[in-house]
Amino acid sequence: VQLVESGGGSVQAGGSLRLSCAASGYYFSNYCMGWFRQAPGKEREGVANIDSDGSTNYADSVKGRFTISKDNAKNTLYLQMNSLKSEDTAMYYCVAGQALGAGFKFLGDKYWGQGTQVTVSS
Repeated sequence: VQLVESGGGSVQAGGSLRLSCAASGYYFSNYCMGWFRQAPGKEREGVANIDSDGSTNYADSVKGRFTISKDNAKNTLYLQMNSLKSEDTAMYYCVAGQALGAGFKFLGDKYWGQGTQVTVSS
C-alpha cells in the first residue's frame, strides 16, 4: 500500500491550495480516507474524512473552507483548501483505513502517507 501526497506549498493568507493523495496497492473505493495535519509542537489532528459511500466529515476549524473529495477512477483523494489562514500551517497527511469510528478515528488496518507541507503567511 502506498499513499503519496502532493500539492503543498507556500501561500498567503486568503489563498487556496489543492492537495492530492495518490493511492495504490489496495481497493481504493472500498476504503475510508482522510486528511490529518500536524503543526510544530502540536499533536496530529483530523481535518476531514470521507467514507466509502462518499459521506464527509470536517473539523470545525475548516468547515466552509476545505472540501474533501475522491476520484475512484484515479485512485486519488483531494483536499481543496480555500481562505487559508496562518493557523492552517502544518504538515498534511493522507490516511486510508478500513472503517471510520467516532470523530476522526480510523479503525482496523490503516495506512499513512509521508506528508506534504502547507505554509500560510499572513
